[in-house]
Amino acid sequence: MMSSEKIREVGEGSSSSGGAINTIAPLLNNHHRQSSSLLAPTPAPASTPQLSRYESQKRRDWNTFGQYLKNQRPPVSLPQCNYNHVLDFLRYLDQFGKTKVHLHGCLFFGQPEPPGPCTCPLRQAWGSLDALIGRLRAAYEENGGLQETNPFASGAIRVYLREVRDSQAKARGIPYKKKKKKKRPNLQIKASNNNDGATSANFQLQSAT
Repeated sequence: MMSSEKIREVGEGSSSSGGAINTIAPLLNNHHRQSSSLLAPTPAPASTPQLSRYESQKRRDWNTFGQYLKNQRPPVSLPQCNYNHVLDFLRYLDQFGKTKVHLHGCLFFGQPEPPGPCTCPLRQAWGSLDALIGRLRAAYEENGGLQETNPFASGAIRVYLREVRDSQAKARGIPYKKKKKKKRPNLQIKASNNNDGATSANFQLQSAT
């Protein structure tokens, strides 16, 4: 399990004192520098671009996965990571899930709106895991990983997500509906002659087959 560790960095400064003869000159120099700093304009802090919600979530997910690998015994480096580590990570996240998934034998199995509570476990929803894998797949390549060796794009991950989707759909009584792609209308132009000999164009929109 992942352990939360807080690392505190404490910086300690050191000071040295000179002899009695050299104490006045530094004081004068410090006073001159302070006076100059009061007259000099204060530079405006550089504005950092604000990350989008997707980019911020992707960075948090990547850091979380990296910490998960470090907490393994022995620790696993990113070049050593494969799809088995990703599968273990997804199963590890189930303990933080908030989606009730009814087990076989539960009276509410297959009911979308159960009338009462039960002792079935909470799991990560399929949609959340699918979105998580998408962000980690992009973050892996953005951090120097090769597309050919991307463990998040492995076929084993797709099979696991499909099994989670189907099992949760049956247990919760909510069938999965694949989104249909919208048909793009085709623009057809028909030319017709007017009485005065001029040609005009008629535009018609027709759905693509």
